[in-house]
Amino acid sequence: MITLLYAALCTLLVLFLAGRVMAFRVKHKVGLGDGGHGELNRRVRAHANAVEYLPLALILLGGMELNGYSDAVIHAFGATLLVSRLLHAWGLSRSAGTSPGRFLGTLLTLLLMIAMALFAIHGFITQLSAG
Repeated sequence: MITLLYAALCTLLVLFLAGRVMAFRVKHKVGLGDGGHGELNRRVRAHANAVEYLPLALILLGGMELNGYSDAVIHAFGATLLVSRLLHAWGLSRSAGTSPGRFLGTLLTLLLMIAMALFAIHGFITQLSAG
């Protein structure tokens, strides 16, 4: 059930990011591509990047929850996932180059996904060993 909460919150983030893309497209009459607008390209990438990383991260989070990891661990990973994606989207929307938000959001996302993958593998091996 905890994963469902974070999946819902992440869904709202993805929909917000999609809305930003749609609003820009309507305002500037851009159907496909970015129409030469760097800001639209950044909005598209912020949305796409969230869509690229969130599904795997949420699958890992759900698997950890099913494997019986504590509520505190699931909340810690879920909250960190949401914050990391917010930081990334905020940082990317502010600058086409490097930005602290984008860097920190990316770093947190990657470290979190590595940690969740290792926790999931550990949980699988533990369950396998238990018989």
